[in-house]
Amino acid sequence: STRKESSAASDVYKRQALLILGMILWVGAHYFKRLMPDQRAALGDKGKGVIAVALVVSLVLIIIGYRGAAFIDVWYPPSFLTHINNLLMVLAFWVYGSSAAKGAKAWPANKTRHPQLMAVKIWATAHLLVNGDLASIILFGGMLAWAVGSVILINKAEPDWTPPPAAGKATYIRLIVITAVVFVIVVGIHSWLGVSPFS
Repeated sequence: STRKESSAASDVYKRQALLILGMILWVGAHYFKRLMPDQRAALGDKGKGVIAVALVVSLVLIIIGYRGAAFIDVWYPPSFLTHINNLLMVLAFWVYGSSAAKGAKAWPANKTRHPQLMAVKIWATAHLLVNGDLASIILFGGMLAWAVGSVILINKAEPDWTPPPAAGKATYIRLIVITAVVFVIVVGIHSWLGVSPFS
């Protein structure tokens, strides 16, 4: 029995190692172009395939690692943070969606250069507020750090940016509808997986 328990515990911690490895691969694949531009250029078009494969592998490792990682409490989030999490998630969907329109952009995509990375930062922060276990801190904290680093690297490599024109009312109406639909879908997926976003 002790041997079986030891083996099970070892497997759980191996999953946590997979999560860390997946995060390292995710960050490395995204930063490769910025940190090693000459090596990336030398790969040519086939480099896109290599990066794509690396990202897929990283996601697989992250998912397997996170789902099977040991549940180690680091802190205990108070219940009221759940409501803040949900509000931040609505904001994250809005911010991400604001970058979708061609030409004129809705706020904040007409004010910030990196609305999609901003959305990732909001998403990661929202999940850090309601998940106090070690695996969640590794995942969402890692994604937050990756997004912050990406903004810094892009701005350093390409300092010039011209804000797009502001979108009209029709774009905002579409974005409201899309944000609401995506939020409902995500809530449904969480509920289907047995994780209530409201408790």
